[in-house]
Amino acid sequence: SLVLCSKGIPQTMAVFGLKSFLDEAGCKLVFYVHRVARGVSLSTTCLLSGFQAIKLCPSISRRMDLQIRSPECIVFCCFLCWILHLVVNIPIARYVTGPVNSKNMSMEQIYRYCSSQLPGIFFSVIAVIYTFTDGMCLALMVWTSGSMVLILHRHKQRVQHIHSSSLSPRTSRETRATHTILILVSMFVSFHALASILSYWITQMQNPSHWLRNISLLVSSGFPT
Repeated sequence: SLVLCSKGIPQTMAVFGLKSFLDEAGCKLVFYVHRVARGVSLSTTCLLSGFQAIKLCPSISRRMDLQIRSPECIVFCCFLCWILHLVVNIPIARYVTGPVNSKNMSMEQIYRYCSSQLPGIFFSVIAVIYTFTDGMCLALMVWTSGSMVLILHRHKQRVQHIHSSSLSPRTSRETRATHTILILVSMFVSFHALASILSYWITQMQNPSHWLRNISLLVSSGFPT
């Protein structure tokens, strides 16, 4: 909800022709909330997927202490994700400013309703860091989801004779769970990978077109939607 509201509402207002509806404080708040919310959404989704994979895997689950698999531990890890992204995204709040005059538009990165005065090299470094962290989260999501699918497949093979003797034509629970996991991870990886590529591409362009930024916005809003 924070991801959609913090970026979708201002972008929609800008598309309909409204200009300078945010001052400098508003721009800092909107961009900071969006980056924090996006990072927390990405990392907590991967984190919860990891806890779910640990819970499903008997060999790992037996080795883990009960405290590590407790709800309190999950809540604490989610809290750490919030703290981490609140700290990491402080440069965003520092360098984002309000709308600039048209004379200075060629000198700064323009986002329709706000601008950024990040130095070129620093801007590229931050883009690389965000792309790397997004890649790590996507790789973790793929690994944990693949592990869960493999565990469910093995479990289905073990109880195959039970399902074969049943007269019910319904799909097994393992198959339904596998389909759900595959749909989730496919959408998760596709939307976030494409959004990261588009975001990095935009940061490397001197004057990205409006249609490219609109496509990037739609793609980045796909998974939260």
